[in-house]
Amino acid sequence: MPKFIPGLELSRLFYKEAVKPVLDSHFSELSYSAARLGPSSDVLGYDTVRSTDHSWGPRLQLFVAESDFAEYSQQISAALARSLPVEFHGYPTSFTKIEGENSRLLTPVTSGPVSHWVEILTVRSFFDEMLGVDPFGPISATDWVTFSGQSLLSVTRGAVYSDSPADLAAVRQRFEYYPNDVWLYLLAAQWTRIGQEEPFMARCAEAGDHLGSRLVAAHLVQDVMRLCFLMEKRYAPYSKWFGTAFRELALSRALSPSLDAVLASGDWEVRQRHLSDAYEFVARAHNELGVTEDLDPVVASFHDRPYDVIGGDRFAAAIRSQIRDQEVLALTPDIGSVDQFSNSTDILSHPDRRRRLSAVY
Repeated sequence: MPKFIPGLELSRLFYKEAVKPVLDSHFSELSYSAARLGPSSDVLGYDTVRSTDHSWGPRLQLFVAESDFAEYSQQISAALARSLPVEFHGYPTSFTKIEGENSRLLTPVTSGPVSHWVEILTVRSFFDEMLGVDPFGPISATDWVTFSGQSLLSVTRGAVYSDSPADLAAVRQRFEYYPNDVWLYLLAAQWTRIGQEEPFMARCAEAGDHLGSRLVAAHLVQDVMRLCFLMEKRYAPYSKWFGTAFRELALSRALSPSLDAVLASGDWEVRQRHLSDAYEFVARAHNELGVTEDLDPVVASFHDRPYDVIGGDRFAAAIRSQIRDQEVLALTPDIGSVDQFSNSTDILSHPDRRRRLSAVY
């Protein structure tokens, strides 16, 4: 087993030491961008040795102009197949597709041509594949809320190793984060989610449903975590890396002990106390955002019942009142993005299926 090199660094070296010399030699007049983008763990910077068992290795994307694609894409791929070494920094440069899956395996070979994984693309085709939209055209509010956080990370994280004539950087910048009023809409929706379930943890326990109480508590922990991503204007990845990415947030260090205690406790009153600490923390964080007038950041009883709640609906209403964009105001209130109302992999990982959900808005 060769020494592990994080995927983004391996791809950078692969471009600099192996791919670029071939391009310089055979296509010196061609403008292109080289990058490592997409939905994989290495793009997020979370890959480990375990990641090397599939869809990992010396790989990258080359973006060429649409006017050059038809002429050069096959020529570039063939030149790389002939010229790339069979091994790079101890890793094979050949890959084998896994039948029935969108994955590939590193495959050692002793001689070329290699079955490399350097994709030749255009910026438009790549963004259409990831997001389901033309990145150079208008992006509507409905488009924004039907992008998953993971799909947006797929186009904004990773690394760009060369960018000529800078089309890729310009388009990536366009998707760096939600427009302000879309962000407010999502914030309001997340507070609504908290407000809708916050009394149920205690009510389930009071009714003797202790498993249900713990399950609701876990939902609320996840909702608070997702709220923190929104507050810090960071896209949230899918479930495998959700907690890892949460630990990178500035709010996480102070908030995590309360959330850990909620999940660890077998006593609903202890869970309620730690949830209340978490609610009050994010309520104070909301006030620090300055997007609304300060709201009372202290929990109170839910009507005349002994359930402590922050009143997520208060925060949602105050945030909604700050939205001015008519297109955003026309969205169905409080649904949020596809990530906020669905955790189905078969929806979130397919742009065409996500876009069909525009009907709910």
